[in-house]
Amino acid sequence: MESVPDLGSGLRALDVMSTQPTAPWTGPRRWWAVTDAVPALDVEGLALGAVRAAAMGLNALTGTTHRYSVDAGPTAAAFDSLGHLRIGGQKPEGFAPLSGFRKTADGWVRLHANYPHHAARLMEAVSASEPADVDRALLAMTSLEAEDLITGNNGVAAAVRTREEWAAAPVFEAASQGPWISFGHLAATTEPSRPSSWVSSTDPERPLAGLKVLDLTRVIAGPVATRLLGALGADVLRIDPPHLPELTDAFIDSGFDKRSAEADFRNPDDLAAVMELLERADVVIMGYRDGGLDRFGLSTDALLLRRPDLVVATLSAWGHGGPWQGRRGFDSLVQAACGIADRYGHDDDGGWRPGALPVQALDHATGYGLAAAVFALLTQRLATGRGGTARLSLARTAEELLLLPTGIGTDVELPEPDYHEVDSPYGRLRYVGPPITVDGVPIAYQEPPVTYGSSARRWR
Repeated sequence: MESVPDLGSGLRALDVMSTQPTAPWTGPRRWWAVTDAVPALDVEGLALGAVRAAAMGLNALTGTTHRYSVDAGPTAAAFDSLGHLRIGGQKPEGFAPLSGFRKTADGWVRLHANYPHHAARLMEAVSASEPADVDRALLAMTSLEAEDLITGNNGVAAAVRTREEWAAAPVFEAASQGPWISFGHLAATTEPSRPSSWVSSTDPERPLAGLKVLDLTRVIAGPVATRLLGALGADVLRIDPPHLPELTDAFIDSGFDKRSAEADFRNPDDLAAVMELLERADVVIMGYRDGGLDRFGLSTDALLLRRPDLVVATLSAWGHGGPWQGRRGFDSLVQAACGIADRYGHDDDGGWRPGALPVQALDHATGYGLAAAVFALLTQRLATGRGGTARLSLARTAEELLLLPTGIGTDVELPEPDYHEVDSPYGRLRYVGPPITVDGVPIAYQEPPVTYGSSARRWR
């Protein structure tokens, strides 16, 4: 049987994880169809490896070796959770009309305009008054010129590069270096600010009961991580800025088992309320562009100086450091920049065009990597009283995928996912559950998404 990549190997950089075995897995090894003669990337291996890393960390945290495991069917479903979601019987909205691949004078560029403010910045950058103007403007410039022009106006875009072009780009070294999960620690002489008060629950289905998680993430990767933490019993409180609301369908998809509040960090009273939450938090997960929250006193260094027992996990698009450190990005744009879109290119009636992975695997894999890092750092905290940091990026996850061996495997048609239904403030929801099983039984979400921004800014 074909093996699964051990993405959890990096967790063993922590002493408390050094002897932890990989988590078991079952089911078929490959299932997403190959549509042309080009060998597909091992997206299944990335998915199974990322979820196994989370299960491995969870086993370590609970003092077990094989209680938490991974099944291919739920993993495939979870990596396409938005695709399986139905809201009042309706499919969620996909990419906005202005998002997607667009031709340029010399190639292609990928746009991301799902958020209204990003769409407005795109239109402004290319001096467009209507969507058709965008296409005409892009045809008059190269893909790199389009990328520079749009990102220079705080929009979101990435030129479609070949793998070789990406490797030659100035950003490549910073985006690809280091391990998949990069851990950081305080100096050994720093004493914890207080004894660790949280211990894992003996309930195998809710081992994180009582854990307080401050969720400062958006879109997919970060919310996927905190959705899993909530499913395992954590008190997850997500905070969003009121002037930049989350996309409704994305919020519903990742909103299970967590609460939702708003806070404008530019408002001193709102920021003070968040700082008060931090005094009792166990975990903080941040998913804004690298350094985007530093000016509010929410850098990892500032948080750990304030609370040496805190676990802080951060996610960015392009990695820590380098010329794109603070650049906005999404899964689709990373696929375009690093060579994946070129790899999945294909001919249609209009000629060759770039392609994409069968699911937004960079987002989901990075989300489960964040969860794995949190479990490992919590295991360390229980042993030492000290917290620590972990960093991941979509670009580094892309490198992990691109480095996996490829080949055309036998396509297996997975059985229909186990669908669940629940009433919510948004109507009746049909959804799929988490990809991890406990003693062979799938973990289940306990609470539907709440109304966006409706929760009090306090811990339960």
